[in-house]
Amino acid sequence: MRRLLIRLAKAALLAVLGFWLGGLLLYRFVDPPATPLMVIRSLERGALVAYRPVGLEAVAASLPRAVVAAEDGRFCLHHGIDFAAVQDAIEDYGESGRLRGASTITMQVARNLFLWPGGGFLRKAIEAPLALLLDALWPKRRILEVYLNIAEMGDGLFGAEAAAQAHFGHPAARLDRNEASRLAAILPSPRHWDAGRPDSYVLRRASILRARMAQTGREQLACFER
Repeated sequence: MRRLLIRLAKAALLAVLGFWLGGLLLYRFVDPPATPLMVIRSLERGALVAYRPVGLEAVAASLPRAVVAAEDGRFCLHHGIDFAAVQDAIEDYGESGRLRGASTITMQVARNLFLWPGGGFLRKAIEAPLALLLDALWPKRRILEVYLNIAEMGDGLFGAEAAAQAHFGHPAARLDRNEASRLAAILPSPRHWDAGRPDSYVLRRASILRARMAQTGREQLACFER
């Protein structure tokens, strides 16, 4: 029985690893049909979520800039994990006792595609090598494109196109800087904040993001603005 359990565990592990590797190779070229979080939200709502993947060329240039400013300012400069941000987070935790996030856009894509929502050491331990592998196999432009398609941007809204249509009544290609910054501003809690009807906090955060966008250097954008 013990040997059988060990064999089953090995087979299950190999199956999961094969699924992850196959997904990484497939989604490099094909849009994912759904993510685990989309399935969870659909079950919670009792209805399908809005998900309309589009190419990065069909998204206004202001949105990827705003998202990079909000979520991962060194996106073009690291290889999946921003170790400088991780070190800063550890130092902040030692000083304040509060642990802030240091997830990169690449780590969020790996998590959203293959893992479960929520925290925990186990998920982080799996997420980190997946992010490194994702960065090695995909160009930065594709990583950002998939992120903008699968990120939760409102209640039942996934991706830039669905969010732009729902919040502003037009395609993602027509987002202006204000709208883009408001979408990026709600990413930490997209079901709590509303980009279409922002409160004072979202407006203030969006203003800060627009200032960051104006200050972002060309080397921090060159990997996806082609």
